Amino acid sequence: MIEKINSDLQAISDPARKDLASAARRVLRYIIAEQSEAKTNLLQWIDDYFKTIQPKYSSHLHNETQNAAQFIEEVKPTYSDDDEEVDGRVILRDNFDVIFSTYPEALIFGEDAGNIGDVNQGLEGMQDKYGELRVADSGIREATILGQGIGMAMRGLRPIAEIQYLDYIMYALQIMSDDLATVHYRTKGRQKAPLIVRTRGHRLEGIWHSGSQLGGIINLVRGIHVLVPRNMTKAAGFYNTLLQSDEPALVIECLNGYRLKEKKPNNFGAFKTPIGVVETMLEGHDITIVSYGSTLRIVLDVAKELTQVGIHVEVIDAQSLLPFDLNQDVVKSVAKTNRLMIIDEDVPGGASAYLLDQILNKQDAYQYLDSAPKLVTAKAHRPAYGTDGDYFSKPSAEDIFEAIYAIMHEADPKTFLKLR
Repeated sequence: MIEKINSDLQAISDPARKDLASAARRVLRYIIAEQSEAKTNLLQWIDDYFKTIQPKYSSHLHNETQNAAQFIEEVKPTYSDDDEEVDGRVILRDNFDVIFSTYPEALIFGEDAGNIGDVNQGLEGMQDKYGELRVADSGIREATILGQGIGMAMRGLRPIAEIQYLDYIMYALQIMSDDLATVHYRTKGRQKAPLIVRTRGHRLEGIWHSGSQLGGIINLVRGIHVLVPRNMTKAAGFYNTLLQSDEPALVIECLNGYRLKEKKPNNFGAFKTPIGVVETMLEGHDITIVSYGSTLRIVLDVAKELTQVGIHVEVIDAQSLLPFDLNQDVVKSVAKTNRLMIIDEDVPGGASAYLLDQILNKQDAYQYLDSAPKLVTAKAHRPAYGTDGDYFSKPSAEDIFEAIYAIMHEADPKTFLKLR
């Protein structure tokens, strides 16, 4: 059979790289039991060949220089002694103010970004201060907004394209996937389009303004960072990080967080949220919980309730989905707790399944598990309308409490009696 593989290869007058790799790997099957120098040499040749050839087809999906966003170190927000608390939207506004004064090439445009200062007032007063060219309204044409942003970014500007709601990203997804996400990859790093796409999403109360279809998005826009900050300070930090990098990104602000109070930093423009780094919000020893965005606030509330029944959870904020946990901190947590739950407001099989794949298959966390990993997700449909619609469509505090308790009951039924 090896002779046939050899003769078939020699019969190809102009063999492609695929032909050489395929032939070598098929030969390996027929010498699997050998302990010979020939087998060692063949294995080495295959490894060396792929190290040389694979990058010709798989490199430069992201920036590979020191300007890459993942290499920009975290700078924490600092605070004055008065501990002033303001609406989250004020933190965004004041940080954008510093951005526009620091980066003359920075501009923002999109749906209601200009005259009214965006639908949640995160750009209040910015058009009056910086003019209609730098803080501009656009038509309700998401694909056009993305196309204009790509063009500006490729010509040296630093545009932030505003899409009013995450749900509306669907109208621009083809442009994001086919064009923006591939610029750096298809030119092997010779061109770049560091467009920042700003939007808002996650939990609210409505079928078209509360979608969290991230499972679809993250699997269609590889080449773009997808960032899911839990509050506006984290979001502002992401903008500061991205403007020091030269890569495209999608930043999804929490739609129900603009009026929630946050401590006001005193180093606007300087603090930076790291990309690809998770944050442990609460330490515990019973089970590792991974979540992000608006749902994380519910998880933290439930964690307090769980302590009343003797369950101490470790809560981890994913912060960014693409890339996810470059330092592999989640697996370190699972090694301690031996249990894992991912809580997500996307549909079943969405972002939670992606995170599970990253944790089990990329981080090899399966070896530390004493219980099957569990996913708590939204129902398999768009969220229903109103407060009741949110409660019955997406993971509620009670859903989360009961799911965690059920795992602990399975592990220790004498201590944690059956709840239901």
